[in-house]
Amino acid sequence: MTELDRRRDIIAHCLKMNGNGLNQGVSGNISVRSEDRMLITPTSIPYDCMLPEEIVSMSLGADYGAWEGPKPPSTEWRFHLDIMRARPEVGAIVHAHPTYCTSLAMTRRAIPACHYMIAVFGGDDVRCADYATYGTEQLSLNVLKAMEGRSAVLLANHGAIATGYDLSNAMWRAVELETIARQYFNALLIGGPVLLTEDEMHETFAKGLAANYGGVARPV
Repeated sequence: MTELDRRRDIIAHCLKMNGNGLNQGVSGNISVRSEDRMLITPTSIPYDCMLPEEIVSMSLGADYGAWEGPKPPSTEWRFHLDIMRARPEVGAIVHAHPTYCTSLAMTRRAIPACHYMIAVFGGDDVRCADYATYGTEQLSLNVLKAMEGRSAVLLANHGAIATGYDLSNAMWRAVELETIARQYFNALLIGGPVLLTEDEMHETFAKGLAANYGGVARPV
């Protein structure tokens, strides 16, 4: 992809994110790695009005926090940038406030091994990062800690983050995370799920890694 293609792809996925109910309004944000820079949605521009040239470009190098564009980056630029700097395998990040992920995050609970598809996030759970005010350095630090060995995380009293090797993969994981969150939420209403054992999760990883299914990353 050219940089222009990536900018257009970000806008297309923002529209998809709102269209499929994963997000509402302009509360979500998306970033994509572009060589030694990160492209990220600008702050407070409705997706259906957003133009490719309004996507913000930020350095992944030493010039931390510097940006180029007609408007500032999303207020959540810090955890996008810090994830990409710390995790070179991450090519794209989707942050949104999906209903079921956010409902669970309001209770500050992780999503355990209630379904074998939890494996696509890199472990036997999806953790919930500790609460911090949005856009802050502390929130980014909390996110990095909760995402160790994982490709997704819930944000306490806030929302969710999903990463991927490219934007399509990150969006797929974001949708899958909300699906599992909805299933877990419903299971809690009828007494709680029976969780998969460590051996059962190891077997899932073995099958997933062999088939490269959904970007399964590593065993528990």
